[in-house]
Amino acid sequence: MVEKWLKPYHVVIVVENKQCKIMEKFASLGLKRLKVTDIRGSNSGKVKHLVALEAKDAAKISEDSKSAKPMGEAGSNSSLWFESEGCEVCNTIISYGAFLISGKSVEEHMIMYSFIVPTFEAYKGIISALESAGHRVNVLKRGSFEAKSGVLTEKQERIFWLALKSGFFDYPRKIGLRELAAKLGVKPATLSEIIRRGTKRLLKQYFEK
Repeated sequence: MVEKWLKPYHVVIVVENKQCKIMEKFASLGLKRLKVTDIRGSNSGKVKHLVALEAKDAAKISEDSKSAKPMGEAGSNSSLWFESEGCEVCNTIISYGAFLISGKSVEEHMIMYSFIVPTFEAYKGIISALESAGHRVNVLKRGSFEAKSGVLTEKQERIFWLALKSGFFDYPRKIGLRELAAKLGVKPATLSEIIRRGTKRLLKQYFEK
């Protein structure tokens, strides 16, 4: 694992963001009844936005945009994934080597971002850069990885902590094995082995008590 992930932090902030490219795109089409329910980074450098909107608007946008990818079943409301180059807020978070886990619009122009940073210095850098750019930032949560003596090795604990926080164990997964491995700077096979060995240790501890 890359040395920089020895002391990662999970951070949740609310930022006033009037530069969201997806929101701007929809506003230009006259669509206001929508909500950004998730934001995720990707290895391509682009940012994916999951947008909830009415079915009739979703169908219209799907025909107009090649980047729109549907998620979920059709109904009175729909959700679509959109990719963009990212706004200043998203790009600032990603530029510090962070996992951009998710984002949700909580009110007009206010978006809650959840992300993992490799160091405390990276966290401070993100907050400072956003505030210097004129964004109002409210830190809701900041928690660091703390090794616990127990069944797993410290390396396994750190991997499991990062995998859990980044949504690897969610259903559906927020991040895949290859993407997580790339973020951590290890080969997918290596990451898979660490997770399998750690899982085996936990299961043996659970069933052999």
